[in-house]
Amino acid sequence: MRRTTPSTALALVVLTLAFAGCGTESDGASAPPPSSTTATDEDCTATPPAELTAADTGRTFCLAVGGQLRLNLDGTKERPWSAVTTTGDVLKPTNAGIVVLPGDALAAYDAVAPGTTRLSASRPLCAPPTGASQVACKGIEEWTVTVRVTG
Repeated sequence: MRRTTPSTALALVVLTLAFAGCGTESDGASAPPPSSTTATDEDCTATPPAELTAADTGRTFCLAVGGQLRLNLDGTKERPWSAVTTTGDVLKPTNAGIVVLPGDALAAYDAVAPGTTRLSASRPLCAPPTGASQVACKGIEEWTVTVRVTG
């Protein structure tokens, strides 16, 4: 019987998780690649809530040009969210107008052109160890949302 080393087992787990999420979103539809291509009205079925949260990960939302999108990812000092990034040029960052607490990620965008974009952020799955007897956790929690902007 072949022995599996810890690094081989870890590689298999990472690959399995990577392939498990390929091409799917939480609603079961396949995800379009992020681009600045024009979205059609029939592509849009979900209007974003007043503010997106961590619970919205994997979802697709639709905005009309001129609309605004706000998001608030609650984090902690021990498990901080990274800055939110976006692809393409269909959303323009705007002033969120809110004080950011340590670990939180806040952002606001104006929809300025038709197309599709993806917003993303990440944070550690667990806080760093505080004592010598604790095990380090190197996992990352990913947050992504697709936004389709229509003319």
